[in-house]
Amino acid sequence: MKKLLFCASIFSSFMMNAQSINLEEFATGFTAPVEISHANDTRMFVVQQNGIIKIVQPNGTVNATNFLNISTKITYGGERGLLGLAFHPQYPTNGYFFVYYNDTNGNITVARYTRSSSNPDVADPNSEKIILNTPKPFDNHNGGSIHFAPDGYLWVVTGDGGSGGDPNNNAQNKNSLLGKLLRLDINSTEPYNIPPGNPFVGVDGADEVWAYGLRNAWKFNFDTVAGNVMIADVGQGQIEEINRMPLTQGGINYGWRCYEGNNSYNTTGCAAQSTMTFPVAAYDHSGGKCSITGGYVYRGTQFPSLQGRYIFADYCSTQIGSLNADDSITWTSAFSGNNFSTFGVNNQNELFVAAVNSGKIFRIITNTLGTQENDLSTQIKVYPNPASKTIFIEGIKDKNTTVDIINFEGRKVLEQGKIESDNSLNISGLPAGVYFINLNSGNQKSYSKKIIIQ
Repeated sequence: MKKLLFCASIFSSFMMNAQSINLEEFATGFTAPVEISHANDTRMFVVQQNGIIKIVQPNGTVNATNFLNISTKITYGGERGLLGLAFHPQYPTNGYFFVYYNDTNGNITVARYTRSSSNPDVADPNSEKIILNTPKPFDNHNGGSIHFAPDGYLWVVTGDGGSGGDPNNNAQNKNSLLGKLLRLDINSTEPYNIPPGNPFVGVDGADEVWAYGLRNAWKFNFDTVAGNVMIADVGQGQIEEINRMPLTQGGINYGWRCYEGNNSYNTTGCAAQSTMTFPVAAYDHSGGKCSITGGYVYRGTQFPSLQGRYIFADYCSTQIGSLNADDSITWTSAFSGNNFSTFGVNNQNELFVAAVNSGKIFRIITNTLGTQENDLSTQIKVYPNPASKTIFIEGIKDKNTTVDIINFEGRKVLEQGKIESDNSLNISGLPAGVYFINLNSGNQKSYSKKIIIQ
């Protein structure tokens, strides 16, 4: 069981060289793209929130004929619509694929469809078989990711049911399917069976539940090389988080609504903190950030400098983030005009990202030859941590660098502080607590780290 990561982990971010991660326009003309997938061939499938799935060829050409149109079956608008797509591991032979959507009542729905027997670029719209249909009390927080794990089971992530603060406490209720990561066997019986090893079989909790305590995970996926599940969970109002745990570890409580990131939110009636698993990385809403869009650990071959890095984005700041080996975060500069809604990979594990507002799909590319060229996290040191009256900041080359300290409510408690000649910063006036320290310099690089003041 992981302990709270206040002191053990470094949460930092700094601007990458503008040439490290670039976007290359790949395909365009989509309406609210929210998922990118492939069926183990050269085609890519783009899910539109309005209920339509389109096929994109390897050269970026979009097929004129839709792969699937279920717009009459869904509720489209806000956070609702057609949200997820997963192809069965035996899709080439059985033609099965699965979608996740809000039906006309707003219910969370997972359904199976079958490819047309006569045209591989078209699905049979009359082949639907409902796998799961779960009512939810509010319009927002629908989750929406579905993937087949290496174990052959279908994993589904659901939102906590909506509103704010999880008023029904769904995420912590193990008997609710909301705010959960579900694990279903869709191969044995219809609509599904419970896989061996699901943690709440025969004990308190719904049999379908693999993990709980999620707020509104906006995209999860598997890093099969490392054997982990990666979950990006959208915060309530201040903290966005990245969770990483082994695929084989079930029964995890990710902490919501008791905690937002590492910060207490509403601990009334909550289990002991030691029973919960906290994020490996988190970031606050400074710099215009507001909502995490989960991505993938890069396992392609074209860009070695990205190998093993978890690539994700923030929806509002239009920045792309990279999770480094020490679980610090590197941010690109903003790609203005692109609110990134989803990432996806092709059958070669090369990485793509979609912008919901512009309707474009971009290929993630980089010119960087090595992973260390722009990794400034090894150059800047902030210590001690925890601190009391003074902290020291070493590795700053720009003498005009200023310091902001932000509390977990997002308020600046120190603005444009100056680092002394001995690299010290006076923090004696700040009360004990958890903060983010942000360094800003004229060369457009920034660095942020989580600190504890005792």
